[in-house]
Amino acid sequence: MREKTSGVIVNKTNLTSHPLTTERWSDFEQLFGKNGACGGCWCMFWRVTNQEFKQDKGDGLHDEMKSLVDTGRVPGLLAYAGERPVGWISLAPREEFVRFKTSRILKPVDDADNLWSIVCFFVAKEVRRQGVNQFLIRSAIDYAFANGCEVLEAYPYDITENRPAPFVYTGIASTFRTVGFEEVARRSETRPIMRYYKPE
Repeated sequence: MREKTSGVIVNKTNLTSHPLTTERWSDFEQLFGKNGACGGCWCMFWRVTNQEFKQDKGDGLHDEMKSLVDTGRVPGLLAYAGERPVGWISLAPREEFVRFKTSRILKPVDDADNLWSIVCFFVAKEVRRQGVNQFLIRSAIDYAFANGCEVLEAYPYDITENRPAPFVYTGIASTFRTVGFEEVARRSETRPIMRYYKPE
């Protein structure tokens, strides 16, 4: 099955993923658009303090993400439908995300080694609800475990009602369950902590 929307064809055979590198920066900008995805976040929300986020929102966060990528660090993966960037997933070792240091709900579950976190998704509006998030999660599993991760953690919303994508930017729990993640903690009614462990 394939569906064509606004000139984009999405199916299981034409989706690919690639780490965000300097060479792919223009694709990241194309996907996020002039507004920087959600309110000028440029997917820096988890990497800076609340004060820094408010102060640098927009161009400042754009430049901070570009500087991070230019150092050679990979902040996430881009999904492509053919040649067009259509999706994004942010993942990295958990310690790279400063927001966790002040979160009561998402504080550490244990002292697991080589723990990585999936913290954000962004999918082009015209291809949402077509399996891009699930594809990105599977790509993230492969990428993380190939780069030293032992435990991959996620913090989705466990809800049944439909909400606009910007309000469920960490993903939906049912999608993670489909891929094989299991719940390991829940300190909020709608925010489980879920994990995927590296196969032995």
